[in-house]
Amino acid sequence: MRIEHIRQRLRALGAKPLHEQRVLRLWAQALPQGSGKRRPEDFLPQPVREGLDALMAEVMGLATLRSAHPGSDGSERLLVGLHDGQTAESVLLPRDGLCVSSQVGCAVGCVFCMTGRDGLLRQLGSAEIVAQVALARTRRAVKKVVFMGMGEPSHNMDNVLEAIDLLGTLGNIGHKNLVFSTVGDPRVFERLVRERVKPALALSLHSTKPALRAQLLPRATPMSPEELVDAGERYARATGYPIQYQWTLLAGINDGEDELEGIVRLLHGKYALMNLIPYNEVESLDFQRPSWERAAEMARWLHRRGVLTKLRHSAGQDVDGGCGQLRARDSVLPAHRQPVAVPVRLVLPGA
Repeated sequence: MRIEHIRQRLRALGAKPLHEQRVLRLWAQALPQGSGKRRPEDFLPQPVREGLDALMAEVMGLATLRSAHPGSDGSERLLVGLHDGQTAESVLLPRDGLCVSSQVGCAVGCVFCMTGRDGLLRQLGSAEIVAQVALARTRRAVKKVVFMGMGEPSHNMDNVLEAIDLLGTLGNIGHKNLVFSTVGDPRVFERLVRERVKPALALSLHSTKPALRAQLLPRATPMSPEELVDAGERYARATGYPIQYQWTLLAGINDGEDELEGIVRLLHGKYALMNLIPYNEVESLDFQRPSWERAAEMARWLHRRGVLTKLRHSAGQDVDGGCGQLRARDSVLPAHRQPVAVPVRLVLPGA
């Protein structure tokens, strides 16, 4: 379901734009429909009031809590049930953040991620995306939403941007606190800059070497690291938000001195923030994260060379926090489709 479908249903009941705004605002902020200074009977037309309970019951069923898994770091991973029986994942983050999914599964196939193991199963509608926020807000405050969960947002552009528009207006979330995370697609840079609500942008880099990045992100749009950074810099200057570059640290793969030199070459002097994120290990995948000491050393090295860098904790490591892990654990798959330990062989440059 898309947000526009909810609007159409309200109009069919006789709602005017002002009535639509009220209903959507209260839903997105997880407030009862009777909230506010004006009582519904003094504001909403009678046919809208009579049909609202049934409509909202349907909307509330778009995202229901299947299970919750609190982490010792203050995060909470939520397995969200969708109306058709599929599941997606959201993660409540420390400091009032929420990570939401935009797809069930993913077509990019990042080799270190569980989400893409079964490919793309379906898109999430814009209302299903906002429903994850409304559900999370019944548990705690949400002041920042990052599109870093299951799926590649640029592959579901219309639904993601429709959700972002609602969250950045009626949802009461600051535009710079809406973060569109992508592996890189030219359409992102063409489209986002034209939107009413322009989100902050997080670009998944993971390597400065085109060949290695192509191995790590095998079905990403083939933008080179240089092209990605150039496009990101233009968007950063147009919006006034620094680009967040995401770098999942994989021991022995992208944590070497050559990659550090490459990061400096690409990002020195750019309006950018580098997020180093130690890999959230998955038992069935043959990748490891480097030691915290090594990750901290990398962050300090980049700082000294003029690249603003933050070393991020991988949220929920103790509750299968890696994207797709919880859904994979919950799914009842035929034996031949269960995740198995399959080593991924990467041909490292210079090897």
